[in-house]
Amino acid sequence: MSATVSPVENLDRGPLGKDEMAARVARDIEPGSYVNLGIGLPTRVADHLPEGSGVVLHTENGMLNMGPAAGPGQVDPDLTNAGKIPVTELPGAAYFHHADSFAMMRGGHLDTCVLGAFQVSASGDLANWHTGAPDAIPAVGGAMDLAIGAKKVFVMMSLFAKDGTPKLVPECTYPLTGLGCVDRVYTDLATFRVGPEGATVLETFGITYADLAARLDISLPSRGLLA
Repeated sequence: MSATVSPVENLDRGPLGKDEMAARVARDIEPGSYVNLGIGLPTRVADHLPEGSGVVLHTENGMLNMGPAAGPGQVDPDLTNAGKIPVTELPGAAYFHHADSFAMMRGGHLDTCVLGAFQVSASGDLANWHTGAPDAIPAVGGAMDLAIGAKKVFVMMSLFAKDGTPKLVPECTYPLTGLGCVDRVYTDLATFRVGPEGATVLETFGITYADLAARLDISLPSRGLLA
């Protein structure tokens, strides 16, 4: 029988900055796994993977074994990630056609993907390609392919939008990318596990569990989470 435990409250640090969030995500990526990092915040995860982890980064524009972002003197204009950011290559890097890259994504060959989002529901639904606003430009890219093709889907985002509304919601109101596809949500204020049983808080950053629960519209366990 599972024991009831309380989430870790990191009151001495937080809200997390972008690189701190990326480092937190990197910590949960299993050594030796094949991983795709989405455009935006997730690209920073490449800079925080420990040396020797054996993690192989895949890009939808056709590369395996991508390295961290290129520093001064390392920029090769022909070597970029899907977000057009100059990157480095690790020993054994390989290049291939865009169609082959999507076949890897759709064929279940990726262990984990890290995506940004506009909204994630407590049950794991993902909305990250369109806000539904009349003047918004849709930008699905490979998100739908990754959401259904990767074995694990991590989302990295700020917990609240600029207007203060939560981005972790009971149900998504924006057009969906995928249903029940998200496993974990990494934010500046907390890390969550999401799924059919709802959302549970794994840890908080700079905020108490009680204060976090009060700011969200989702139902959270009053006594912590099930281990």
